[in-house]
Amino acid sequence: MSLLDKSLGEIATTIPGATSVFHQHKLDFCCGGSQSLAEALAKKQLPPTQVVEQLQKLLNSGEKMTDWRSVPVKQLIEHILERYHQRHRQQLPELCRLARRVEHVHATANDCPTGLADHLEDMYQELESHMMKEEQILFPMLARGIYPSGPISVMEEEHIQHGDALQKLDALTNNITLPDGACNTWTALYLGLKELKEDLMNHILLENEILFVEWEPSAQPAEKHMCCGSCQ
Repeated sequence: MSLLDKSLGEIATTIPGATSVFHQHKLDFCCGGSQSLAEALAKKQLPPTQVVEQLQKLLNSGEKMTDWRSVPVKQLIEHILERYHQRHRQQLPELCRLARRVEHVHATANDCPTGLADHLEDMYQELESHMMKEEQILFPMLARGIYPSGPISVMEEEHIQHGDALQKLDALTNNITLPDGACNTWTALYLGLKELKEDLMNHILLENEILFVEWEPSAQPAEKHMCCGSCQ
């Protein structure tokens, strides 16, 4: 099967560095992970040559990445909790503080991200509620080999909402683009926003494409999920 025929989710979870390529070309590999690379490129009206060459170069590099489909579910859950849940709880309060500072000091600037702090606080509340439901209800069930369609569907629906929140974040920050002459606080804020966006998209990818899919090691991940819009 050629790279163009593979889903974005499969490529993102099997080729080290593929998510950076997808970020560069604004291809939604998390909530839109079920679409093939060819379909995603066609929607963006992008020629496939450059993207395929970038991905093929990564493949040829021989770099290895963890195949999370091959590890026990409990180990994957522990990784998600430590790498993403704990990290989001560190990221968002500080980003809220930085955004408040930037909005206060640069309130009269035309490119000030007015409303960003409130939006980040809303994101934090929604994400905290989401993670608590996973930690208290869904993850313990998955660890026991139970894949409840109802709770999984609710979490997937909330993932789409998180993608919408990332889309609004991009709109408020001109796609997280620093204005000329930005101060150190503004620079730190936007660096943190880029990290948050990448982390949240990778977090959603792992859950949608691997953790939430009940499958045998020899099987392929299920085709599913509508694009959340975060990479539009």
